[in-house]
Amino acid sequence: MNEVLSMLLLFGPLFLIVWLVNLAEARRQRQSPYQGMAITSYVILGFFYSLAILGGLAINLFSFMVEQQPELLTELGLNQGVDNPLLQFNSLPLLGLGLWVPALVGILLLLPPVRRLLARIIPIDAASPVHAVALSLSVLIVTQLLFTMGIGLTNLAESLEAQEAAGVTSNTTLGLWIQQIMTAVFAFIGVGWLVRRDWSESLQRLGLVVPSVRNVILGVVLGLGMVPVVILIERIVSIFNVGVDPGVEALTEQLLGPLFTTPFGIITLGVSAALGEETLFRGAIQPRFGLILTALLFALVHSNYGISISTLIVFILGLVLGIVRMRTNTTTVMIIHAVYNMSLGLLAYWGV
Repeated sequence: MNEVLSMLLLFGPLFLIVWLVNLAEARRQRQSPYQGMAITSYVILGFFYSLAILGGLAINLFSFMVEQQPELLTELGLNQGVDNPLLQFNSLPLLGLGLWVPALVGILLLLPPVRRLLARIIPIDAASPVHAVALSLSVLIVTQLLFTMGIGLTNLAESLEAQEAAGVTSNTTLGLWIQQIMTAVFAFIGVGWLVRRDWSESLQRLGLVVPSVRNVILGVVLGLGMVPVVILIERIVSIFNVGVDPGVEALTEQLLGPLFTTPFGIITLGVSAALGEETLFRGAIQPRFGLILTALLFALVHSNYGISISTLIVFILGLVLGIVRMRTNTTTVMIIHAVYNMSLGLLAYWGV
């Protein structure tokens, strides 16, 4: 129940914002006054960004004060000795920057001149309020990544391990299903479902179809085919020790390790991720943001990898999935993603 509530709190404001902006887009398409509705969605989004800017600047100010007065942590009761701080961060300044810089960019992306400039590079409609909000919301991925790196992958892994040791556990399988279902619903609302598109039109816009035999065969072959390629890249990288971050393996084990221990967990790893991530990225985002930017955002959203060779692998995977989406449909891409994830899960389950 806690996981459901936390996901509703996370996605609730996003649902509201994209619903309002789709109402504005529907009015715009009917050539009716829409600016008020669009501005309302911008203001709500801007409010949250303003909080992030203030919070980030406060963290950066606190970091500066700690650098100037190292004894401040002890005076505030945040230390247990100099070498054993209760607050463990890789980079407190990065935590602050990870909040206010993307938030500021998010506000700038709502400005028409900025969108007109980007429309020369990616296939968006600079006048569309939906595209404006979509661009602005994309910076949340950067926020999540920088915030994760600011805390530190190893620190996060150790924190999760300590919670597990203390008996504070969460249902990873249920949590992942809820998260990915919410992501898929967000994609549907984002393309205007129930506002300016009916169910059939939304499926068409997202590229979701009943797969043909050819689609299934292509999906299975490509999904299986990418596994040895990725394993080879990881082996080469491990030999030369380039782009390897020990924290990546530790955090990934804490987050996804339980899924590798049961057949249902492996199915969850494949099917749920394919359902949510592909509906959003290849279905909703790629037709508007283009292949490269979508693949980059897809790589960065996997913040548990930080900036490592794993991030590069996910970027390459995103390019492959994006090319297939362009030539077939999102359903085929889902099959590829699911087969790929489940294959890696089976290899981990068998200890290969």
